[in-house]
Amino acid sequence: MRFAVVGDPMAHSRSPAIHTAGYRHLGLEATYEHWLVERGDFDSVTAALRSGTYNGVNVTMPHKAAAHASVDRRSEAARRTGAVNTIVVADGELVGHNTDVAGVAYALDKTGDEPNTVLLLGSGGAAAAALLGIGDREVVVSARNEQQAADLLERTGVEGSTAAWGTAIQGAAVINATPLGMDGENLPDGVVERAGSLVDMAYGAGMTPAVRDAVNIGLPYADGIDMLVGQAVEGFELFTGRTISPFVLDMAARTAGH
Repeated sequence: MRFAVVGDPMAHSRSPAIHTAGYRHLGLEATYEHWLVERGDFDSVTAALRSGTYNGVNVTMPHKAAAHASVDRRSEAARRTGAVNTIVVADGELVGHNTDVAGVAYALDKTGDEPNTVLLLGSGGAAAAALLGIGDREVVVSARNEQQAADLLERTGVEGSTAAWGTAIQGAAVINATPLGMDGENLPDGVVERAGSLVDMAYGAGMTPAVRDAVNIGLPYADGIDMLVGQAVEGFELFTGRTISPFVLDMAARTAGH
């Protein structure tokens, strides 16, 4: 079996280390590699899948919308988010999935918090996945453009409300579905400090400022690596038909590149 993660840029991805660790743990004969694919060239990916060169791929920026448009069938999560991050070949068809939804659910569960309210930051594809991953909790979406936050709720079919960017909600589980933090940016003042827990989907070489703030005030949190591991567990099963312990993948994710 041969798999890859496709995107641009690509060298930072920890997915090859994560999946390879899973193959070794279970004794599977499979390979997983980086594949740099420039914007506008996603047809090369579908061609490789249809020819049997690859059995499946994970998809990262900037190709999730192109992947959604290119597959033959889509899971419910992929349809509702409008994004595909995992493609498998099944009975000659390309089937698109969005495992980010499972990643959010895993990360939220890992905090140990059971909030009544979730404050979701962002209005893009990551935020769409987060909306489907939070279950039946009350949700408030906050984005720089409040209309885009409202549009996100409508297109995903999730009931919720919107709030102005920078709004803090006492005791809410904050999910950061924006890129803020990847390059050292802070979330708006008070958002983390008033939260009950934090899920930060962004990750970089070290702790994001939001995670560092959570650690400093003793707030339960899950970071972007937790999110990555949660979605990889589902992706691994889609690719191989085998289940894998998240602890195996978590260790590989946190040591990749070190």
